[in-house]
Amino acid sequence: MNPPADPPHHHPIELSRVLGIVFGLAVVVGGVIGSGIMRAPGVVALGVRNGPLMLLFWAVGGGVAMLTAMPLVEAGASVPKAGGSYPIATRAFGPAAGFMTGWLTWLQYAASNAFIAVVFGEYVQRLGFATAVPKNVIAVGLILAVAAINWTGTRISGASQSIASAIKGGAFLLVAAILFISPRAPAGFHPSATVHPVLVGAAAVSAMIMAVRVIYQTYAGWDAAIYFSEEVHRPEQNVARATFLGIGLVTLVYLLVNAAALHVLTPDQIAGSELAVGDAIKISMGSAGNTVITAIGALSLAAIVNLQIMAASRITFRMAADGVLPRFLAVVAKGGTPRRSVAVLAIASALFAASGSYESIVRIYAPWSIGSILMICLSGIWLRYREPGLARPFRTPMFPWLSIFAALIQAALIAVVVVDDPLSGFWSAVVVVAPLPLYLYFTRRRRLATA
Repeated sequence: MNPPADPPHHHPIELSRVLGIVFGLAVVVGGVIGSGIMRAPGVVALGVRNGPLMLLFWAVGGGVAMLTAMPLVEAGASVPKAGGSYPIATRAFGPAAGFMTGWLTWLQYAASNAFIAVVFGEYVQRLGFATAVPKNVIAVGLILAVAAINWTGTRISGASQSIASAIKGGAFLLVAAILFISPRAPAGFHPSATVHPVLVGAAAVSAMIMAVRVIYQTYAGWDAAIYFSEEVHRPEQNVARATFLGIGLVTLVYLLVNAAALHVLTPDQIAGSELAVGDAIKISMGSAGNTVITAIGALSLAAIVNLQIMAASRITFRMAADGVLPRFLAVVAKGGTPRRSVAVLAIASALFAASGSYESIVRIYAPWSIGSILMICLSGIWLRYREPGLARPFRTPMFPWLSIFAALIQAALIAVVVVDDPLSGFWSAVVVVAPLPLYLYFTRRRRLATA
C-alpha cells in the first residue's frame, strides 16, 4: 500500500538540521530528571518498605521505560519530522488523528509550563529572593525569559539546554556523593511531621500501586528526542542513541540518589516524606541542605520549561507547515527557530500562569501525556502492516509482542488515572474532541486554496 500523500505545498517547509547527539541526550536527561526524584522516594517507600526492593523497583522502572521506548524510537526514526507524536500519528492514521494528538500534546505542554513555572516561583522565594513578588509574576517572568532564549536561535537554545542538563545531572550526582559520605540518621529521627496528603489512608495494595505509578511518572519525558528529529543530525541513528543512552543515564542517577538516601535514612524514615532527598541531606548539611536542594529544584524546573517551549513550538510549526494550522506559525527565522510558534506557546503558558487556570488543566492532562505515548505505539504497529517498505533504521525486537506490551502498559495507566479521577477523565475526553471544528475549518480552507 502506498503511503499517504503529504499535504500539498508550494515549497517544503523544514527546520534547520543543526543539533547533534549531545543535544539529543541532553533533552532526554533534562526532560526526565526534575524535582520528582526528590519527592518520589517518600511515596515509593510507603508502598515498599525494603531498601533493596525499592532499588529493584526503580531499576525495573528504567527497564520498562527502555522497552516502551523501542516502538517510539522505531516510529520516530522512520518519520523524522518535528513535532513528536503529531507527524507519526498523521502518517499512520491520517490528518484528523494527527491533529487531535498534536493539539492535546501542545495544550499539555502549555499547562505544564505554567504549573512548573509557578512551582519555580515558590522555589525562588524559598531561597529568599523576590519574596514580595507574587509567584505568578515570577512564573510569567521565567516563561518570557526562556522564550527569549529560544527566540535567539536553535543553536543557542539547544546549547542552553545541553548546559542546563549537564549542570542538573552533575548536581544530583554531587548530592548522591554527599549522602554516601554522610552518617546514618539516628534511629529516632523522623524527618516528616506529616505524611503527604495523597497518601493518607492508603492501604498496602493502594500504596504499592501508587509507588509504581509515581516511579513511572518520574521517568516520564524520555520521548523528548523525537520532537527534534527534523533538526538533529542523522536522526535515523541519533534518535535511538539519545533515547536509549539517556534512559540508561537517568536510571543510573535515580539508583544512585535512592541508594544514597537509603544510606542515610531507613525506608521507614523515608516513607511518606514530601522531600525525602532533602530530609536525608539535612543529616550532613543541616539547614544548608534545604538551600542546596531548593536551588537544584529551581534549576531543574527552569531547564524543563526551556525544553518544553522548544518541543511544543515544534508541534505547532509542523502542524502549520502541513496546513492544519495557520501557515504564519510555520515561518522559520534565520537562526532556525519557529519564532511565531514559540511566541504563541509562551503567551498561552504565561496566561495560564498569570490566571491560575493551569490548575484545572493540570488535573485533566494526565491521560493525554500517556495517550501520546500510546498513540505512537499504535502508530508503529499499524505502520508495520500498512507500509512494510518504509525505511526503519531501528526495528523493535520481538515485533509485534513488545509493541503490544508497551501499548497495553500505556492503556492500563490511562485506565488507572481515569478510575482514580473520573471527573477529570470526562473532561479529558471533552477536550479531545473540542478542537475538531478548528481542524475542519483549516482543512476546508486548504482544500479551497488548492482547488
